[in-house]
This record gives sequence, C-alpha cells and structure tokens, in this order.
Amino acid sequence: MAKGRKGKNTSKREEVELLDIASWIPRTNIGKRVKAGEISSIDQILDEGIAILEPEIVDSLIPEMEVETLAVNPTQRSTDSGRKMQFRAVVVIGDKKGHVGIGVGKCEEVKPALDYAMKDARKNMIHLKFGCGSWECRCGQQHSLPQKLEGKYGSTIVVLKPAPKGLGLAASDVIKKVLSIAGLRDIWSSAEGSTSNVYNTAMATIDALDSINKKKPQPGETI
Repeated sequence: MAKGRKGKNTSKREEVELLDIASWIPRTNIGKRVKAGEISSIDQILDEGIAILEPEIVDSLIPEMEVETLAVNPTQRSTDSGRKMQFRAVVVIGDKKGHVGIGVGKCEEVKPALDYAMKDARKNMIHLKFGCGSWECRCGQQHSLPQKLEGKYGSTIVVLKPAPKGLGLAASDVIKKVLSIAGLRDIWSSAEGSTSNVYNTAMATIDALDSINKKKPQPGETI
C-alpha cells in the first residue's frame, strides 16, 4: 500500500490493497447484483451513470489496480479543546486500461488518511475512450485520445489534445500521473488557473477525460 509522508506532492506507485470482498455484505441494489455475479463489468455501471456507493463494487470488478499518492498535507481544524492536527491525502487509482478515479481522505494519521482516500477514489471511478485523434499520426491504434478535451474544476482548466505515437505524456507532474495510471501514452496538455492546487488540477484532468462520456453525439457523428 502506498505510504505518504508529511509534505506536498509525495508519490509512490503501488498496487491497490483489495478490500475484504469475501465478507462484504452489499447494501445497495448494484452491490447485490455485483456480488451475485449479475454484473461482470464496471462499464455496465458507468455507462448507465449509476453512482458507486460501495468501494467493494470496484474491487470485485477491477481486481488489479494501481495507486499513486498525489499529495499528503497536514491540516488543522478548530475544536472545543483547541486546534486538532489531521492529514489530508489525495490519491489517484486506475487499472491502466481506461479506468481511473481521484479520492481524498482525512485522518489524524497518514495511513488511515490514505486508506480513506483510496476508498473515496473507488467511488469516483470514470472510464475513458482511447483513440488516435492526432492529425500527425493517424495510426488507428488506441494510444491517445480520439479528440481534444477540456475540463475545469474550481479555477483550474486543463486541456488535453491527441498526440502522435511515441511522443509520451507532455504534461505537468500531476496531470501526467493521472493520465499514466488511466493508461494513456501520448498526450499534449496545457493548464491554467490555480495549477499549484494538486487536487484541483487532478480533478480538472478527470473532468476533461470524462467530458467525452457526457457529450451527446450529433447526427452522423461517432464518438
């Protein structure tokens, strides 16, 4: 499991430690259907826009995922007994096959904060469409995006453009980590606004990737 440290922009790519699926008792209808084997793919849930309320659903359908810690920062909050120190963790998880999610967790200790963040990320999974939309490439392989995408979160705006095969991920550190764990290999990117905010930048990247799922195709158009 990923281990964070005090400070900003900590990073370590590791496999996600799976939750205890065997003793999991589903509470939602979707969870019960997954447990019963009626749903065998996470895309069946995401395509219908159904909220994932139980993190065990994701572990059941995507047993192999990686996690990368984007940031672990100390925070303080005022209580009746004075100021209380907590850690706020931001992580990204994905299977490098088009599924990715961002999560945030808070706790008095780093490890539980990371655990909460990973559970939160599971409930915020999206899937993206691969393609080769670069006019410089047109190889037809699934190494980039099919078209230019733009996302926004808070004051941060992220633009992602298809890139030719072999270019790599031309992006800032945070954007690159999100794109890499999602499975993208070649992307041009730009960001503006509050780019120093790790969470906003990561979420703006997710919003860009998810925007193609929200777009309604025009007559004769294929997404």
